[in-house]
Amino acid sequence: MHSGGCSVRALAPVLLPRWLCVPGARPARLRGSMRFLSTDSASVALPARARVVICGGGIVGTSVAYHLVKLGWTEVVLLEQGRLGAGTTRFCAGIVSVAKPLSVESKMADYSNALYERLEEETGVKTGFVRTGSLCLAQNQDRFLSLKRLASRLKVLGVSCNIIKPKDVARLHPLVNIHDLVGALHLPGDSVVSAPDVNHALAVASAAHGVQIYEHTSVNHVVVKKGHVKAVETDRGSIECEYFVNCAGQWAYELGQSSEVKVSVPLHGCEHFYLLTKPLSEPLQNDSPVLIDMDGRIYARAWHGGILSGGFEKNPKPIFTEGRNQLEIQNMQEDWDHFEPMLSALLRRMPGLESCEIQQLVNCPESFTPDMRCLMGETPGIYGYFVLAGMNSSGLSFAGGAGKYLAEWITYGYPSTSVWHLDIKRFGNLQSSRTFLRHRVMEVMPLLYELKVPRWDFQTGRQLRTSPLYDRLDTQGARWMEKHGFERAKYFVPAGKDLLALDQSKTFYKPDWFDIVGAEVKCCKEAVCVIDMSSFTKFELTSAGDQALDLLQRLCANDLDVPVGHIVHTGMLNQRGGYENDCSVVRISKNSFFIISPTDQQVHCWSWIKKHMPSDPQLHLEDVSWKYTALNLIGPRAMDVLSELSYVSMTPEHFPSLFCKEMSVGYANGIRVMSMTHTGEPGFMLYIPIEYALHVYNEVMSVGQKYGIRNAGYYALRSLRIEKFFAFWGQDLDSFTTPLECGREFRVKFDKDTDFLGRDALLRQRVEGVTRRFVMLILEDHDTELDVWPWWGEPIYRNGELVGVTTSSAYSYTLQRHVCLGFLSSTNTDGSPAAVTADFINRGDYEVDIAGQKFPAKAKLYPFSSLFTQQKRRKDDMELSNFQSK
Repeated sequence: MHSGGCSVRALAPVLLPRWLCVPGARPARLRGSMRFLSTDSASVALPARARVVICGGGIVGTSVAYHLVKLGWTEVVLLEQGRLGAGTTRFCAGIVSVAKPLSVESKMADYSNALYERLEEETGVKTGFVRTGSLCLAQNQDRFLSLKRLASRLKVLGVSCNIIKPKDVARLHPLVNIHDLVGALHLPGDSVVSAPDVNHALAVASAAHGVQIYEHTSVNHVVVKKGHVKAVETDRGSIECEYFVNCAGQWAYELGQSSEVKVSVPLHGCEHFYLLTKPLSEPLQNDSPVLIDMDGRIYARAWHGGILSGGFEKNPKPIFTEGRNQLEIQNMQEDWDHFEPMLSALLRRMPGLESCEIQQLVNCPESFTPDMRCLMGETPGIYGYFVLAGMNSSGLSFAGGAGKYLAEWITYGYPSTSVWHLDIKRFGNLQSSRTFLRHRVMEVMPLLYELKVPRWDFQTGRQLRTSPLYDRLDTQGARWMEKHGFERAKYFVPAGKDLLALDQSKTFYKPDWFDIVGAEVKCCKEAVCVIDMSSFTKFELTSAGDQALDLLQRLCANDLDVPVGHIVHTGMLNQRGGYENDCSVVRISKNSFFIISPTDQQVHCWSWIKKHMPSDPQLHLEDVSWKYTALNLIGPRAMDVLSELSYVSMTPEHFPSLFCKEMSVGYANGIRVMSMTHTGEPGFMLYIPIEYALHVYNEVMSVGQKYGIRNAGYYALRSLRIEKFFAFWGQDLDSFTTPLECGREFRVKFDKDTDFLGRDALLRQRVEGVTRRFVMLILEDHDTELDVWPWWGEPIYRNGELVGVTTSSAYSYTLQRHVCLGFLSSTNTDGSPAAVTADFINRGDYEVDIAGQKFPAKAKLYPFSSLFTQQKRRKDDMELSNFQSK
């Protein structure tokens, strides 16, 4: 490759018209006579009020506006501080691909693809849409396996895709060097578009349906009163509004921080580079497939007869850490030294480009989030303040679908599919540190193309939240993972094991920690283990009178009017009957309740409860997560350990299941001891005031030595809970899952004359029947040593027909087989949902698709544990009998 003269204007967008709306003017027709008033925006007054104000005129903001008016909204205003589409949208590479890590992301991209294809017909604006297809290349077997897993998941969504051989790659794209490839994933439906033109088309359609668009208008801050959005202050005046949508892209973080009530929008910018060449000697056809070579860290597409190629390097360059006030993102400085590894990878993949002439190296900013997923939804604490930002270099692919989901969220109170993995409430203020964000995005950007095996962990931004026992556990061999910023032990490496080898173990097959976790599980079942579960979310709800009970009876599906000391497992449901939270509630006193929720529910659950709390000074909700260390004592000898430490009998006769007592343990008073373990095994949870944590742990470990005590981690917990058919929120349950669908009807107070959120929806579902059911599947003919393991997201087939996907999986050391949990559904002959009955489940022959290979499985609506334990006991008795007869 050699450089040719080029102008910085090579990528300058077409000059976009300025949509300046005149109050009272009739909306322009969408076709033919579409007209805009092109003048200085400052000469046109802003409206005094609107229902929705959107900040950001890039493709994300215009998509939200477009979908809002499609849902019938009026009085929608879009504000852009510079020109429409002059931010990251201007420099977008133009690739729309469904090859995304999460199913919800693939859904958004698939919808975007269809939307962009029809926009030209709808608006008359050419969008540059070309259905090119794409080729995801694999240079090694692990990458090829990951692509096979992706293909299985995409087929569930109805996306056309094929696993192909290297020779097929050469046939589809003759410029590709295939000598080091083992295979590829072909996605024929992927496309390329002109992002500025798509943005233009969305704006045209929005304006035609009444959206008022104002350029050169900066938002200073959002006015909040009593927790609700009331107005938006701009450099040209104030607009009263009910809803505000932060689609400010690179500046979404700064905009959130500038509001009267600060909003955490955790994202950070990095420089992103791509190369443009002049037309090749034999110009590359516009419909040539997009290449995605993740092992080479590059992508490439046809561009005006030449090539556009960029990538995600190992050493990204963060920008704007201190913030910046530039209105429009200008083309930043070229950095050929930085781009050289990606250029070398491009030339290895397409050697024919050696003689082509370079037109330009583009350097533009992209915003990234702490977990590589975009930020979507209503912010906690401010009703009516929505965010859609942090697209992790997939803004074009996501914009259509994300805009649709957010518009539904604003309209109906929820989107049409579960988007928890993208919900901004998965983060809290603790992820807002600029230092944390800067360090994390330096890891995130390379990870976009890194091979990610199941249960990988981020390495940056660690040890942010730790238990008081962290150092103690670390010295005993704990290997750590992070959840919502909290360090949690995965397992404990015994003395003498190769720590480095375990840390570097990455596989889709049997992991190196298999035997370690197996020993921890065995100890949980035969002796006693202790697991530090301090990361759990913990709230206390108190009141002077019955207000706390009344609120929980309204929020919870199960009956909370129980005697003091009783523990209730319950869901907090929405109006559709879906789980907003799955928690355990302890009645500490007549008017005081202790609420235990999953770790990553800390912000979401708090927001949900506060949203429904009446304004009553005698009702108080407190987050006490930091006040208590939680130890889980699991195993048949747990009662012996606690009995010695408390001088109190812990047998079931004296301490029944699902009961809580405040006790002394060792020298420490005020320990909340609860007879539950979240695993189905016998044992106790200890909620210990944080200052006593180290003392209680030391005492437990000291006394427990005679009973064979050992530390255990969350991998053992996962195996135990899955073999007991325990569903976890965020993995198996979500806001679209009802108790009737997951076998928890017994946790719903249908027999009480008490109204609770979701009651009407559950009563209807009870009559109509459930159309999806949570099941447990045991894999058969699956070799744990040699076959690829199931992890989650695997398609489930019944009698050869696709009926669902797994939500979580684990190896059961008790059953000595893999266990998968997931949902099954059925359809009538006309395609409508059909009721899923126990008979439907029991009469089917099942298979689970793991990376394209189907394994037979047995499906049940109850745990297999007792059945297989009996079978194993009979087998052992037979073997013993045979041995004695010899």
